[in-house]
Amino acid sequence: MIEQSVSLERMEEAASLFGSFDENLRLIERELGVQVVVRGEELKLTGEPEDVVLGTKVIQGLMTLIARGEQLNEQSIRYVIALSRSGREDQVGEMARDVVCVTAAGKPIKPKTVGQARYVKDIQTHTITLGVGPAGTGKTYLAVAAAVAAFKAREVNRIILTRPAVEAGERLGFLPGDLQSKVDPYLRPLYDALFELLGSETYEKYVERGSIEVAPLAYMRGRTLDDSFIILDEAQNTSREQMKMFLTRLGFGSKIVITGDITQIDLPRDQVSGLKEAMRVLKGVEDISIRRLTGADVVRHALVQRIIEAYEQDQSRHGAGKASDKSKKHA
Repeated sequence: MIEQSVSLERMEEAASLFGSFDENLRLIERELGVQVVVRGEELKLTGEPEDVVLGTKVIQGLMTLIARGEQLNEQSIRYVIALSRSGREDQVGEMARDVVCVTAAGKPIKPKTVGQARYVKDIQTHTITLGVGPAGTGKTYLAVAAAVAAFKAREVNRIILTRPAVEAGERLGFLPGDLQSKVDPYLRPLYDALFELLGSETYEKYVERGSIEVAPLAYMRGRTLDDSFIILDEAQNTSREQMKMFLTRLGFGSKIVITGDITQIDLPRDQVSGLKEAMRVLKGVEDISIRRLTGADVVRHALVQRIIEAYEQDQSRHGAGKASDKSKKHA
């Protein structure tokens, strides 16, 4: 057992570190197996040497976030612990990057993980960005936030958001209303993000002006989109032909972000996902970024991250089992 001290330079920052009723310190204690005690302007960590060293790195990382104006919560604390455990505590500062956009309610939108920060940077520095990862990693929301920021800065004249409607054949015909009302349910996540970032009134105003367009992917055919920020969401459900069609809509002064989760493909089994093929074909092409987000970048409830990890582990086990069965057959 050893004891190590961490200096607390500003008490207002210390209060943020502690959390309500010291809940943040208790979380660190449970996760790392150390005891944390406040003594004057210092924190005393007691425990096994490796745990105390790790705890010190975690607290220093959290203080870095606080100094940059970040509000700590369970997700951010667990994420800093994971970074520190993997020897990547030096990357903590990447989480607290500049604000991407401010919502209609005045809430600043920032990347909450290293993966998200790099994804946003890729969007800002590349003409085409592919953001691929599981649910809850902020792929779509951060892309919409970047689009709104570019639009407000007059870097583009339009925002165009699109998704493939997988059931756009006979089944869609049974839904009431015209084509737009039939595809609206597929586009709802995009509407939700725009409403939060712009406010419903401002959103409606921009739609009437033609500055914002939310439409199914089929509406993109035959167009050349200049001075636009174009987002293709749920791209794992595009066909090879649809993806090529979409990519070739790029016009001058435009930017494209493509998001999707290749573990959630709803296409028929004999059909190749346009997103998976694009990731292979476009790898290494200049001015195109392919950013992979993982379960570590999930910013929803902590249980969502555990669910994703459980499914990934199960898939790995079954994948290994199938490979073993094949080798036995060939033996």
